Amino acid sequence: MFYVIHQLIFEKEGVYLHTNAKRSNQDTTIPGFIRIVERDGEGGEEETKFDPGYEPDWAVISTVKQERRQEHPPVREKGQWGSFSLPLSELYSLRRARFSLGRNFLVLTTRGGDPLPPLHFQRGGARELLKAMQRYIRLAPSPMDGRLFLAYPHDSGALSQSFDELHLFDDTSADLVSRFIQDPYATTFGGFSKVTNFFRGALPHTHQESPLSNRSPQDAHCPHPADEEPGFELITCVKLGPRPQVKRGKPLDNWDQFLDPEGRVIDPQKVKELVFRGGIVPSLRREVWKFLLGFYPWNSTTKEREDILRVKTDEYFRMKVQWKSVSEEQEMRNSLFRGYRSLIERDVNRTDRHNSFFSGNENPGLALLHDVLMTYCMYNFDLGYVQGMSDLLSPLLFVTQNEVESFWCLTGFMDLVHQNFEESQEAMKQQLLQLSVLLRALDPELCDYLDSQDSGSLCFCFRWLLIWFKREFSFEDILSLWEVLWTRLPCENFHLLMASSILESQKEELIGSNHDFNSILKHINELTMKLDLQSILCGAEAIYLQLTHCKELPLKVQEVLGLRVPCSSSDESPNSEPKETDTLLTQSEARGASSCQPFNGQTPQTPDCHRPREGVNECVLCEMERHNGRLIALTMRFHTKRG
Repeated sequence: MFYVIHQLIFEKEGVYLHTNAKRSNQDTTIPGFIRIVERDGEGGEEETKFDPGYEPDWAVISTVKQERRQEHPPVREKGQWGSFSLPLSELYSLRRARFSLGRNFLVLTTRGGDPLPPLHFQRGGARELLKAMQRYIRLAPSPMDGRLFLAYPHDSGALSQSFDELHLFDDTSADLVSRFIQDPYATTFGGFSKVTNFFRGALPHTHQESPLSNRSPQDAHCPHPADEEPGFELITCVKLGPRPQVKRGKPLDNWDQFLDPEGRVIDPQKVKELVFRGGIVPSLRREVWKFLLGFYPWNSTTKEREDILRVKTDEYFRMKVQWKSVSEEQEMRNSLFRGYRSLIERDVNRTDRHNSFFSGNENPGLALLHDVLMTYCMYNFDLGYVQGMSDLLSPLLFVTQNEVESFWCLTGFMDLVHQNFEESQEAMKQQLLQLSVLLRALDPELCDYLDSQDSGSLCFCFRWLLIWFKREFSFEDILSLWEVLWTRLPCENFHLLMASSILESQKEELIGSNHDFNSILKHINELTMKLDLQSILCGAEAIYLQLTHCKELPLKVQEVLGLRVPCSSSDESPNSEPKETDTLLTQSEARGASSCQPFNGQTPQTPDCHRPREGVNECVLCEMERHNGRLIALTMRFHTKRG
């Protein structure tokens, strides 16, 4: 095969290869340089095999075997220079090591499990190399070793191939991936399991991905060896106390007892506690919901609420007139507005049509649903309309039976969940990570099993968190669930405890039936309308009490439960790869030289998710070597002394 360099991405001289030569009992360092190059697969200079005189285990950099693709030969020779190339698709991990002489090295490991010769950057440049790599791969710190970083793909081309090979979708993969990246919500509702592979590459696998995915579930309960450097808090080692029994209470059925003579709510906290314990009787929901969602202040009088309603009504219809007065000609020149209207009209026709309030073709409830959503676009044009918002509005409209009240209740609801619908998806990724933290503390055995089936990212919970379980429970159950969640008791992330409770309730089925990647997705999807809400609520509250009673609760879990304010937060863009790399390296360096593990030549075993699947030569989930038809490769060239 012939290659020609299409573009030089990165180059650094002053890089030394550290190895044991055949003819020497001492370590040998060989000078050279390292590059990241983009190549076309046609034409150019042929690469031939070259034996640099190292031990066999160190000689061949690329571990591509005969049955694998022959598009990237491992080595090349020209005079006194030896060069070898590693496609970034073959990079499994990168480890920062310190040798006895005090020099820092980078040790790269291929997906075949073979460590490459350690590289020493005498003039610096390791940080810059990693920043350049981040354009094509994502580096995530290993939970078992703070100085080990695992490589993951994050390009849509690989995603397309993964979809094709796994046969997960009926759609053509190219169209599906494009639609998902542009609108993950629409694609999610179209097919529940279709989000998983995308988020597998997008999420930092700080907690759920382990370099030793073949650990048995029982290993999770064993103490961490003293000579290993965990790199972060080991949540799996926490021993929780017994989980208390929790029972649901009676619903709030007497509103007047909480009002003073002028109509103020006397004890808002008591009201919230009653709602959290038992919900609200249907006849009181319309009134109490307006307090829970911020339409009315808790300390407002009856007269003040009348004034608020009058002002809010005027404001609503002013915004409604704005979009109603847009002419067809104006709309033709406003693609964003036209797109919002099209999405809303499509979703209104398929939202809760089984409910009598929205059934039928000429139902006035559908017109109200449409108008409120269009008006919300004028209220928050930056966010506009995203699929899923109609699911949030329909219960509000059903309960209030009023256009204006449902609109302002929707704005209050969106104040709580608007980040779920933002284009960056950072809030959704963060919630999935927080759910992973909780589940790791609660049930490491279940976590390890999900990890072993390539489901540790918990992305099958995406829809749960996006619209607060709207598609998982019956319409009546959702009314009861949401009013509980709106109390924000006992913590703002109670919906994550709900998700944990559901997953724990399915543990026996998932592990006992030995569900694999695809069947896990199928099983979770089929839970729709089969879950017992009251049991799940009791389980979620019991989990909260169990965790908060733990005297040595990990800091990360405390943060999720709101028991501790995070020390710092990052507002970085998901595309700020150099900052991300700096953060990873800074965290690693902060552990100090005294705690560094010396390189011992041992390499973590390749996780099951990185191994080729049966009948497939390449690892489907991790294949990422082509970008727009070109090969991205890490090439190294070193001077060799011939005897």
